[in-house]
Amino acid sequence: MTIYSTLLAEKFQKLHPKLQHRYALPLNQTFYAKGVMHQIENGGKLLSPFYHFASKLNFLFPESGENIPFTIANRCLLNQDGEAQVSWERTFFFPKAVRKFNAKMTIDLERQLVKDSLGDVPLFYSDLQFEVTKEGFLMITSGTQKLVLGKRELLIPNLFQGRVSVLEGYDEVKEVYTIHVSIYNSLIGRIMMYAGEFTESDC
Repeated sequence: MTIYSTLLAEKFQKLHPKLQHRYALPLNQTFYAKGVMHQIENGGKLLSPFYHFASKLNFLFPESGENIPFTIANRCLLNQDGEAQVSWERTFFFPKAVRKFNAKMTIDLERQLVKDSLGDVPLFYSDLQFEVTKEGFLMITSGTQKLVLGKRELLIPNLFQGRVSVLEGYDEVKEVYTIHVSIYNSLIGRIMMYAGEFTESDC
C-alpha cells in the first residue's frame, strides 16, 4: 500500500477499478499517461504577473487554450524523511510554450489528509481532502493553505486562498480517464480551470 490507498483505507476499494490501478502507485514505479485538455482557462490579465512568476516555479501559467496535448507522470519514492512521497509532473504543450504544473504529495494520517507542496520550489502548500463519490470517482478538495518562506510557514487568510476542486473519473465507453480541475478565489473568481481526458502510456 502507498499513500492514497493507505489514506482512503476501505474507501479505496470503492474507486472505479481503473482509478484503483492509477492510484495504487507502488514504490519506485511510475504511472505515465497522455491525453488532451479540451479546455484550459486562467483568471485573465489581472493575474498575469502572478502567472508568469508561478510558471518559473512550474506551478501555474498564463496560457489558456482548447484541445491542448498534455502528459502526466506520477512516481512514488521515499523522501529524505523516509516518507512515501508521490511526485506529480503535468506537462501542457501549448502552440507557443510548454508549461509544467508540478507537485509533491505526502500523507498526514493523524489529520487524515494529503499534504501538497506545489511547484519545483515549494513556496505554496495546501492540505487536500480525498473522497470517493458514489460513482467511484475521486473527489479532491483543498483545505488550509500556506506560503512557505524557508523554514517559515505563513497561513494564507481564507479570503485570499485558491479553493481547489478536482474530480477524476473513468469513462468506460471511451476507455479514458477524465479530469476536471477548478481553482477559484472568492474575491477574484477563477484562477485556473482545466478539463480533459487521458490514457495510460508506456512513458
